[in-house]
Amino acid sequence: MATLIELLPKEYGFVAIVLVLYTFLNFFMTFQVGKARKKYKVFYPTLYASESENKDALLFNCVQRGHQNSLETMPIFFTLMILGGLKHPTICAVLGVLYTVARYFYFVGYASGEPKNRLKLGTTGAYGVYTFIWMESCQSACKPLT
Repeated sequence: MATLIELLPKEYGFVAIVLVLYTFLNFFMTFQVGKARKKYKVFYPTLYASESENKDALLFNCVQRGHQNSLETMPIFFTLMILGGLKHPTICAVLGVLYTVARYFYFVGYASGEPKNRLKLGTTGAYGVYTFIWMESCQSACKPLT
């Protein structure tokens, strides 16, 4: 009887590397939120600053929102990477890197304090996600996992 590792495609390690890369990106964003909390004096457990209480609320909230949005999409990204990588590990890894880089630019643009800056390079990541969804749909409809 084959073990799970033996059943995975040999290129599946690239999928794992991309997931670790995204995890490091998440750590980076977490530290940026921590620095923003200190800089703009927004203390725990406050998730978002109120403009009536903090003149720098928008600046902090942009950093926080950029991170929160990445956390909201992370389960979808990880699920599509893990499942799509079973049949298309190299394609998923390449698109995963594209998505991770786009998420970095999305965060940096948002954290600039001008929310529309997140759209300059950040929307590129959406194309990667749409491709994942398309691949998963085609895989499920055309060739079930066996």
